[in-house]
Amino acid sequence: MNNQQTIESLAGVLPVIQLPFLADESIDWDTFSCEIDWAYENGAQGIVAAMVTEILRLTDAERDELAVRMVKYNTGRGPVVMSIGDESTVQAVRHARSAAEAGVDVLMAIPPAASQVLLPEKIRYYEAIIAATELPVIVQDASGYVGEPLPIESQADLYTRFGDRVLFKPEAQPLGPNLSKLRDAGGPGLKVFEGSGGIALLDSYRRGIYGTMPGTEIVWAVRAEWDALEAGDLLRATELQGLIAPLISLQQGLDGYLSVEKMLLERQGVFSNRIIRGPVGFTLDAETEDEATRLFDLLREACSK
Repeated sequence: MNNQQTIESLAGVLPVIQLPFLADESIDWDTFSCEIDWAYENGAQGIVAAMVTEILRLTDAERDELAVRMVKYNTGRGPVVMSIGDESTVQAVRHARSAAEAGVDVLMAIPPAASQVLLPEKIRYYEAIIAATELPVIVQDASGYVGEPLPIESQADLYTRFGDRVLFKPEAQPLGPNLSKLRDAGGPGLKVFEGSGGIALLDSYRRGIYGTMPGTEIVWAVRAEWDALEAGDLLRATELQGLIAPLISLQQGLDGYLSVEKMLLERQGVFSNRIIRGPVGFTLDAETEDEATRLFDLLREACSK
C-alpha cells in the first residue's frame, strides 16, 4: 500500500499487542504469532506495538526483531503500527528507520518520558522522526501515564505543516474535551485515535475518532462496541461500554494494565503465563483479580447475546 491507502485503511479496532515472555524473560515468539492470529480472529482490523507491548523494556535488537516479526506474522491482514519513541531523538530516528526497513505501515511515537523536555525540543524530536522516513506518523501524547502533555496548539501545528501524514492519539486528561480541541484546531482531515484502552470509546466516537487502540485481551468486546457505534446502535454500545469501562478502570498505570491484560489473556488460553519484564511497579492482588474476572465474565455474556 502507498501512504494514502495506508492512512485510509487505518481505522476501527487496532489492538496493542502484549508481549509474551518465557521463564527467563526472553520473548516467546511462538505465542506471539498465535496471539496475532487470535487478535484477527476476534475482530482486530490491524495491530499495534506500543507501551503495553513493553516496548521501552526491550533491547534495540529486540525492537528490530519485533518489527520484522509483526510484519511477517501479520500477513497483510491489516496495517501494522510500530511505536518508535525513545529518550533521545537519535534513538527514536534509529528505531523509525529500522521499523520502516522491516516493512511496517505506520510509526507511532511518544515524547521522551524520563525527564522534563522543553517544548521546542519536543517539536524538533517529532520533526526529526517525521523526516526520517516517508511513513505516516502517529503523535502519541501518552501523558495519561508517562511524561507531560503536548499542547494542543503544538500538535495542530504539526498537522498544518506536515499534512495528513501526521495522525494523533491524544491521551492527556480531560480526554474528551482535549480530543475535541485537537479536532477543531487541526480542521478537516485531521485523523485522531482513541487512547483510553476503550474506557472512553463511546464518548470519543461521538467526537469523531477514526479508530481505537485497546489491549488485545478484550478485542472482541471493543469490536462489538465499535460495530454497534458504526451501526448507530447507541443502546447496544452503551450496554457494552458499561462493562468495558469498569474493567479497564481497574488497570492503573502501565504495569496495572499489563497485570490485568496478561491475566485475562492467560484465562482465554492465549498466554501460558503472566510474566512481565521487570522491574515492575504493580502486583495484581487477589481481590482485584476476582473483580476483573467477574467483569470479564459479564462482558463475555453480554457479547454472546
